[in-house]
Amino acid sequence: MLQILHKTNIDFMGWKNVSFTVSAALIALGLIALVQIGRGKANLGIDFVGGTTVQLSFKERLPIDMARIALEKGGFQGATIQQVGEGNKILIRARESEGTADKIQAAFKQEFPGNSFEVDSIMEIGPVIGKALQRDALIAITVSIIAIIIYIAMRFEFKFGVAAAIATMHDVLAVLGAFTILNKEINLLTITALLTLAGYSLTDTVVVFDRIRENLKRGKREPLPNLVNSSINEVLSRTIITSLTVVLVLIPLVLFGGEVLHDFSLALLIGVIVGTYSSVFVASPILVVWHVRTGGRLITK
Repeated sequence: MLQILHKTNIDFMGWKNVSFTVSAALIALGLIALVQIGRGKANLGIDFVGGTTVQLSFKERLPIDMARIALEKGGFQGATIQQVGEGNKILIRARESEGTADKIQAAFKQEFPGNSFEVDSIMEIGPVIGKALQRDALIAITVSIIAIIIYIAMRFEFKFGVAAAIATMHDVLAVLGAFTILNKEINLLTITALLTLAGYSLTDTVVVFDRIRENLKRGKREPLPNLVNSSINEVLSRTIITSLTVVLVLIPLVLFGGEVLHDFSLALLIGVIVGTYSSVFVASPILVVWHVRTGGRLITK
């Protein structure tokens, strides 16, 4: 396999106090974001607060920029616009507070009287359904975290499972906090990105834990912090290559993927970077600190 780094000897555990401080700040931002979401004060999409989705087919191609100007004049400041097909079809998603499908059509008729259109579809989501989707999204994330603990506990042991779950939750909260700071819309696509991120973060953490388990099985006689350090150094090149491969795919999607894919790709991009960090500086140090404080012997299955 391609090697970027050769025989590194970095003292990752020596940085655990710094990493815990950074992670505490990221988790705090994420918890603030969760509170804002619960209060309905975050930038929530129509999936969670209710709204209208309208797809229009225009006689002539209508550029996105011109469509956005027409909607802003009509009072739809936060509407999401996406071109469909060859460019003459436009999908508009607007919050319930901004107006109805009739108001959207009126805005285009007034701005482009010579470019007639037909309504392909209209879908309205009420606030009650939005609240239900918001609740279901939180349940999905919670269930995934619990499943992670069970899976890792079965594959390794309970301490490994909790450490991996904390690292995964750390990554999810970090992305939510970043989206709140950037005032990015949080919708079902964002939740999809978070669940995807949870799987990626878990896989990255398992690679590190696998090497720790292998070294424990070999009966290496050294303190656990030193063993964990050497294990991380052994898989560091693989971890960096894997993350760089994903990042190189996500950057073009963020830059050129269009309005709809932009936020989804950005969530994954932030999550991959944070997930790589957490595998090394969160999950493993938690395992070491817990073991040192509670004593006992790590079981290798």
